[in-house]
Amino acid sequence: MVIKIDPEFYSFGLLCASEHGKKHLTAKEWCQANKLVAAVNAGMFQSDGLTNVGYIKNFGHVNNHKFNDYKTILAFNPLDASIPQIRMIDRQCQDFEELGKNYNTLIQNPRMINCHQKNTWGQQKKMWSMVGLGIDKTGHVLFLFTRSPFSVHDFINILLSLPLSISTSMYLEGGPEASLYLSVNGEEIERFGSYETGFNEDDNNSHAWPIPNVIGIVKKNK
Repeated sequence: MVIKIDPEFYSFGLLCASEHGKKHLTAKEWCQANKLVAAVNAGMFQSDGLTNVGYIKNFGHVNNHKFNDYKTILAFNPLDASIPQIRMIDRQCQDFEELGKNYNTLIQNPRMINCHQKNTWGQQKKMWSMVGLGIDKTGHVLFLFTRSPFSVHDFINILLSLPLSISTSMYLEGGPEASLYLSVNGEEIERFGSYETGFNEDDNNSHAWPIPNVIGIVKKNK
């Protein structure tokens, strides 16, 4: 499933349990509690159940102050309205120190497709349901979800083969915790993963799992 979002009409926000009472909610519950149109995982989290694996900050709140080797940074909530509302910074191709300082919200996650539109994930036997986030060549944001398990390498190749004009993308989460929720114009879509090699090797998961951090969208007042 792919949900395409135009930043001209929707604003992006980061919600972290560490900033909101340490409550773990499903993607649907995050949306209902905060009047979001849609939400996906903000990234994988550490064993404390709160802290993102990569660097993550939202205005004055820093959920994880440590950078790791992940190559992509999602940046939104710009300081200046003249720059892109949301962008994905590839640390190998772009100057993150220069670009990142212009945004209030930064989320570091593993790179899937680099700035040259190449698959950066090596092949592996392990596979799982997964959710990711991409940006296409016109600046639209793509929420990317598959319940069917794939290796990340194969899922990226599928994305590149589709007519999405995808420019770059990052990995967000896999297995039962991979989540996507959308409610718009009376239509509701809720998706959650199941299969994960070495953890939950079946397609029997029947409910969304609570997650600590989400990327959400709200409709702008035009």
